[in-house]
Amino acid sequence: MNFAALTALTALTQLLTRRAALVIVLFAVWAYFQPGAFMWVNPHISPLLGVVMFGMGLTVKAADFRVVFTHPKEIALGALAQYTIMPLLAWLLAVALRLPPDLALGVILVGCCPGGTASNVITYIARGDVPLSVGMTIISTLAAPICTPLLVYVLAHAWVKVSVLAMFLSVVKVVLVPVLAGIALNTLASRAVQRVQPVLPLISVLAIGIIVGGITASNAGKIATSGALALFAVVLHNAAGIGAGWALARTFKLNEAKTTALAVEVGMQNSGLAVSLAAGNFAANPLATLPGALFSVWHNIAGAIFANWRRRRAEATA
Repeated sequence: MNFAALTALTALTQLLTRRAALVIVLFAVWAYFQPGAFMWVNPHISPLLGVVMFGMGLTVKAADFRVVFTHPKEIALGALAQYTIMPLLAWLLAVALRLPPDLALGVILVGCCPGGTASNVITYIARGDVPLSVGMTIISTLAAPICTPLLVYVLAHAWVKVSVLAMFLSVVKVVLVPVLAGIALNTLASRAVQRVQPVLPLISVLAIGIIVGGITASNAGKIATSGALALFAVVLHNAAGIGAGWALARTFKLNEAKTTALAVEVGMQNSGLAVSLAAGNFAANPLATLPGALFSVWHNIAGAIFANWRRRRAEATA
């Protein structure tokens, strides 16, 4: 690829990454009105998510793990918040809103997932502590094979039968292996990886958009009847997560940049993983994929709004 083509592709990547929420919304609308164009996606959700996680691994360097040792209190606080606040909020919403079993499971799956890679971009836009955000995402992702299945079992078994072992294997296959493979490749061939890193976000945005499109297409009829309730639960979950993360950070007297990072990290989940787990482990509960698909759209919109507010606040106090 020549320099001009790479420059154009990089510019396109930056544009679509900044407009990730809009891209995902467009895929969802397209799939809703033309479901036939996306019906091929569902059997490939896990590989597509694996591509996203591999791309995340390619952006991580061994030096990024230093933040774990330089910010141990904040990293530990973020990991604890990730696997307590969002799962408990999801369970409370499922009970308070009396969600049907499929939707309750879907909301709990979202709540029990690790932080999403989009949180790092939103933290950057918001003038937050990006290294801390990256460190929290890495640690919560590496902990996901243990934490996510166990939490889903504890919180969702009243609604559906949950196999901890099956979910553990799914998370290892879809998240842990691709991320570690990406980190290893970036360590062993960093120069080659650096050449393609500028376009990696484009691949991730398109992959997530296609995943959301596939879920929307397969649930187009049910979205008309259950979509409003699921979206209401998703909006409340996301807003409460960001608010609780912010309050926790202020309680521990973190500075503004770290407060922003923690609030975003808690509120923004790896909803693609929730969709993949729902599709691969709960085939008898087809609507369980819906909250994850809606969260993929909404958390980018809410994150952008929160980031703009925090950036203006940071500029005003600079």
